Amino acid sequence: MSEAFDAVDVIIAKRDRHELTDEQIRWVVDAYTREAVAEEQMSSLAMAILLNGMTRREIATWTAAMIASGERMDFSALSRPTADKHSTGGVGDKITLPLAPLVAVFDVAVPQLSGRGLGHTGGTLDKLESIPGWQAGLSNEAMLRQLEDVGAVICAAGSGLAPADKKLYALRDVTGTVEAIPLIASSIMSKKIAEGTGALVLDVKVGSGAFMKNLEDATELARTMVALGTDAGVTTVALLTDMSTPLGLTAGNALEVRESVEVLAGGGPADVVELTVRLAEEMLEAAGRGGQDVRAALTDGRAMDAWRRMIAAQGGDPDATLPVAEHTQEVKATSSGVLTRLDAYAVGVAAWRLGAGRARKEDPVQAGAGVEMHAKPGDTVREGDVLLTLHTDTPERFARAEEALDGGIEIGGTEPEATSVVLDRIA
Repeated sequence: MSEAFDAVDVIIAKRDRHELTDEQIRWVVDAYTREAVAEEQMSSLAMAILLNGMTRREIATWTAAMIASGERMDFSALSRPTADKHSTGGVGDKITLPLAPLVAVFDVAVPQLSGRGLGHTGGTLDKLESIPGWQAGLSNEAMLRQLEDVGAVICAAGSGLAPADKKLYALRDVTGTVEAIPLIASSIMSKKIAEGTGALVLDVKVGSGAFMKNLEDATELARTMVALGTDAGVTTVALLTDMSTPLGLTAGNALEVRESVEVLAGGGPADVVELTVRLAEEMLEAAGRGGQDVRAALTDGRAMDAWRRMIAAQGGDPDATLPVAEHTQEVKATSSGVLTRLDAYAVGVAAWRLGAGRARKEDPVQAGAGVEMHAKPGDTVREGDVLLTLHTDTPERFARAEEALDGGIEIGGTEPEATSVVLDRIA
């Protein structure tokens, strides 16, 4: 078939800082999905977008074209409203695990389509797959049934949702264009809008362990995504949250599941509890069910009951013993004082090198690998105290993991300023 446009003309237009027309955008996304636009042409266009940006209209049209490349899910038959959360990814970010069952307690359905980890950020599905028997793959029918029966589902997105994004995501990963804000925003929002949720709360991470290192870039990304959601008729709110230090006291797969269960049992680290509760409140508010005592559901067992039902519904055994790594190694404080910095990126790379993450999509992960933290910034430590325990099945990985931590741990004389994990809210 003859094509409506020439890919080279579209690339040159964006290279020369012109706005692309709606017709050009719709054509290039469709033609790329059909393989009529070559990988090297799309990588050139992605770089032009990274360098020259896009207007709100261009981003909205690009997002709509990605949605149109596949199917849309429909939750209108459910007896309750739907709300979802998306995090831009961080270190120790296990929030989805306690959050989905917690929100389900209040009669709001949570269709949480999640992904796998790549690089230093962990993947929700990898974490849950450390639970014996648990299955990530569900048909649309099984997902709807579970949402009606249990109220929460965490599963892999089907291949039918925004297939254009799947191709483009893999390309961005190998062409240095991951950080392009229009492409991040349209990638996330095309999947979330196609997923059909009625309300969406975005957790946009800021800091060394996040993709957005500074508040300015994170704010631009959050505003762009909120605008895309709002324009598509989805009630959308974003929280900017701190990712300079890892969330909680664990980074890994089974280690983070264990910590999530502690939160669901009414305990767990304060920062994980704070963010889980705040996001749950935002999701309930966006779904028209605000004003609930969310913390009470963590302490009285209702959230734990919902978790157990959710895990069991996907073949998992909520009572099973979680995998434990075969080898551990301690990292000790080299001086006495106050722990002033525990860098999220350094911890994330260490966990990845221990086997908790993957360098390529097809790599396996170790369920028990990761980093356990025994102190957080602000804690007083003494020389020789254990700061971290490294976990892996392959002890030859310890040396490279310790290298990753070089310069990431600082002990000083004065306490760092106390900060909230939530930095700002954009609606």
